[in-house]
Amino acid sequence: MRRTSIRAGLFIGALACVVATSSAHAQAPLKMKMTTDIPPGIAIPDTVETRLGTLKFFDGFPDTASVEKLYDNLDFQRAVQAYLLGLAPVSQLANRKGIAEIGPFNSTVPIFEDRMDSKSLFLTPNNNTPYTWFWLDLHEGPLVLEVPPKVLGAIDDMWYRFVTDLGFTGPDKGAGGKYLILPPGFNGDVPTGYFVVRPATFSVWVPWRSFVVDGDPKPGVDLVEKYTKIYRLADAANPPPLKFAHVSGKAFSTLAPADYAFWEYLNQVVQEEPTDTLDPITLGLYASVGIQKGKPFSPDARMKKILSEAAVVGDATARAMNYRLRIKESYFYPNSAWRSGFYGGYKFEENGARILESYSAFFFYATGVTPAMDSKTVGEGSQYMGAFVDLEGNPLDGGKNYRLHLPPNIPVKQFWSVIVYDNQTRSMLQTDQKWPAVTSQNKALMVNQDGSVDVYFGPKAPAGKENNWVQTIPGKGWNTLLRLYGPLQPWFDKTWRPSEIELIK
Repeated sequence: MRRTSIRAGLFIGALACVVATSSAHAQAPLKMKMTTDIPPGIAIPDTVETRLGTLKFFDGFPDTASVEKLYDNLDFQRAVQAYLLGLAPVSQLANRKGIAEIGPFNSTVPIFEDRMDSKSLFLTPNNNTPYTWFWLDLHEGPLVLEVPPKVLGAIDDMWYRFVTDLGFTGPDKGAGGKYLILPPGFNGDVPTGYFVVRPATFSVWVPWRSFVVDGDPKPGVDLVEKYTKIYRLADAANPPPLKFAHVSGKAFSTLAPADYAFWEYLNQVVQEEPTDTLDPITLGLYASVGIQKGKPFSPDARMKKILSEAAVVGDATARAMNYRLRIKESYFYPNSAWRSGFYGGYKFEENGARILESYSAFFFYATGVTPAMDSKTVGEGSQYMGAFVDLEGNPLDGGKNYRLHLPPNIPVKQFWSVIVYDNQTRSMLQTDQKWPAVTSQNKALMVNQDGSVDVYFGPKAPAGKENNWVQTIPGKGWNTLLRLYGPLQPWFDKTWRPSEIELIK
């Protein structure tokens, strides 16, 4: 009994010594024969106050509670970054799922024959030209796509990377032509007589625009339906018929989820498509949240909770990036709300570095990646700029009235438009107007005596100015894109400048 007491006493004394030593160490480390003074900023205190709460350490070693906090935080941080880097492929999958409702790929071509209107949910489309919008599945082997004349389009892969232009800015130069699209890994013989395309994914998106003639979309749509063909290379001698689906005015959605389902979408793309062309950091972030090619995505309850919150924070962060982008160089003019959606070009890069905020903001807000959308050729292509706040820097309120003044000599070779979008869906604002827009294509547009144009936004049209007015909804926010087709030199040298969007008081 006495021996046990002695041992207990020795243990308690030793423990006290350790505690005292620890405390003394925290105050003033013992100087030993081989002691080297540690430079400042290396050792961590025993207690640290952070945004995660209090973190505790024993001589640099975190306690169990701190380890749990730190790993939860690390997983959350990585999940938010994975979300922002996953916006592009998840948006593409949502786009594909929506179009799949129209009919089977490779045999169905949806056309917005009377232009796209606000009934369909798409990220920031225009309603000035008829879209042809379809997907191809290369699992069947090489496909031939016969592109009609007089269109402007592109091919993007499932990672939302540019593959090739089609039509006016493509190798066919607007004359139309045969494109041979080869699946990833194809190493067979490639016949001559085609524009050869090698995307990095099996699923590719093909959008193009035809153009209205004297306000009529039908001539362009007729050309698309007459000349477009899709068939396997093996069936080139006897191509199967193609179905064209007219979808103007149809209610369907191509919008991506921003909740836990986001991760299921991202996992689907990773599992279905080759990942060898993605960089290791992106793949590492995906893998850190449990999304890795060839492995099941099965997060436990703890990770599901983190991923659900990360999706909310990721979506909120993307909204902050897009609506309050802090990259000053992306704004067209000093102290202006007007900004570009392509800062860093169509690759969103500068000096070889990805401009992460520009990249994520774009794929939250828009669709379509091609050099043609950011071309700097006078009189050719198109230019865009968006406004998300008014003259005073306040969000645009659907219950208030605003005016945009476009000075005389609007610098366009073809036409211009102002289209209003919903802040929630980034789709055309759904009001009583089929097309929430003001455009120079409207022959009834009211032009001022000096050639300038005033555009009005609000719940009710100013008297006599209905053709210059876009309806908005009390309680809903909105934003707008100004598009110039065939922009002229005053646009590029900024000698012509639109007004800010000004609240009418």
